[in-house]
Amino acid sequence: MAGLMKARYVAVVARTQNEIIAAQRLRHLAFKGCDGLDADGFDDLCTHILVKDRKTDQLVCCFRFLPLNSGSDIAKSYSAQYYELSALQDFEGTMVEMGRFCIHPDVQDPDILRVAWAAMTAYVDDNNVELLFGCSSFKGTDAKEYFDAFAMLRDRHIAPKRWLPRVKAPNVFRFASRLRRKPDLKQAQLRMPPLLRTYLMMGGWVSDHAVVDEHMNTLHVFTGLEIKAIPPARKRLLRAMSA
Repeated sequence: MAGLMKARYVAVVARTQNEIIAAQRLRHLAFKGCDGLDADGFDDLCTHILVKDRKTDQLVCCFRFLPLNSGSDIAKSYSAQYYELSALQDFEGTMVEMGRFCIHPDVQDPDILRVAWAAMTAYVDDNNVELLFGCSSFKGTDAKEYFDAFAMLRDRHIAPKRWLPRVKAPNVFRFASRLRRKPDLKQAQLRMPPLLRTYLMMGGWVSDHAVVDEHMNTLHVFTGLEIKAIPPARKRLLRAMSA
């Protein structure tokens, strides 16, 4: 993926170890709220995407891609640590796991997310990816804050049965089977993480439970997006952004 520019921001592939360390610093700041490095063994296997402010060169967003040849490689993914993904072993197309997505907590600009999705679209097209997946995180571990969002996921966005992730993590919130409430759709949208909201707008689906991740201080749901399922109008919009 070549450098992708939109307005004030540019998305580039990290080429040096210093750039990867910068991404790890931003991740720690976004996830933990303090200085440090968020690093793991997957970093060496991944392609890291950086979104920078063209005027200041500030790193404002980052995420990483882990390519997999097909579902037979799903056990190698980060998500497989938390979800039982044997159903996806039968997926025959090229897959990529998108992870560690974060935006600088002091920067509020919707164009950042647009540029990030344009970069994702370019990567998907360049590598003939058929399934984009990962863990979509809600900040904090108190599920009550997100009951309306989880109720909406239950009603509208659970994964097709043939791909449905099963429970593996020791601490989960089984919102699809245990949550009994009609969602307030306005509150649901307000409490939905922006990245997950975008996945869903394009036809994405989620697991029927959320993992309680005390280490990252998040609740997360497995999220999948079959590229062929994206509505044609949205595909055209994304490709126009990535052109």
